[in-house]
Amino acid sequence: MPDSLSYELHKLTARLDRAADRILQEREGISYARFLTLFAVKNGAANQRALAVWLGQSEPSTSRMVGVLASERLLNARQIPGAGNARRLQLTSAGAELVERGGRLLEGRFGELLERSGVSRASYQRQTRRLLDQLDADAQGQPALSDAA
Repeated sequence: MPDSLSYELHKLTARLDRAADRILQEREGISYARFLTLFAVKNGAANQRALAVWLGQSEPSTSRMVGVLASERLLNARQIPGAGNARRLQLTSAGAELVERGGRLLEGRFGELLERSGVSRASYQRQTRRLLDQLDADAQGQPALSDAA
């Protein structure tokens, strides 16, 4: 199995996640899981249900994370009138600043990794987008939108 592409992809993802966690813990005092939650809100997960889908988590798990981040004053979670327990999510200024700093930090470190490995940033980004486009299209039952290059 070590020669399996899926094995290598999962191994790469796990290592990148652990590295991101270590970097963010050392530099910003936040876990990668918490950072990723804030990042998702910044990038369009405007309520707890959308956030749970974005993160691939259960709604109760997401609700607990939202509570933690709200208690740390990184996230505002306001009840949506007439929508039961649904909450609208918004980063606080401290949360937005943390996402900006952490995002720059991780982007810089990943760029350094690409450079050291000899992988072209443009090529990596193009191939990653193609895979993501295909996954999104598959989820919607449609052909991929990305180019064939």
